[in-house]
Amino acid sequence: MSGGTRYLAATALFALLAAGASTLVPESWRPGWWLALGMTLLLQAPLGWRLVASLGTDGFLVIWVAGILLRLVAVAITGLVVVPMVGWSAAPVLLALVGFLAVSLAIEGVVSAIQSSRVEG
Repeated sequence: MSGGTRYLAATALFALLAAGASTLVPESWRPGWWLALGMTLLLQAPLGWRLVASLGTDGFLVIWVAGILLRLVAVAITGLVVVPMVGWSAAPVLLALVGFLAVSLAIEGVVSAIQSSRVEG
């Protein structure tokens, strides 16, 4: 299995688990939960896939830095524009978004480590 395929499979599993966990959060938090999950998947799936595909290339660091900056911008725009615009409480949305992005980064790291060990070994 390629690193990109492994990454997308792990991301799909995470999405299913997060969707299932939505039943455990208070009902008033659910719209923010779903927004955060959707944003994470739309942003992280292509970024993570591209990063894993760039392992061992000269472009790896550029892709990694661009991904970190895009994630920070997404959190800022969500907190400063989206949440006030829809009138939701910021804490549930931002906690879910930052949590989902952190889990996605962990997936990225694990898949990259596995892929690296396969390339070198």
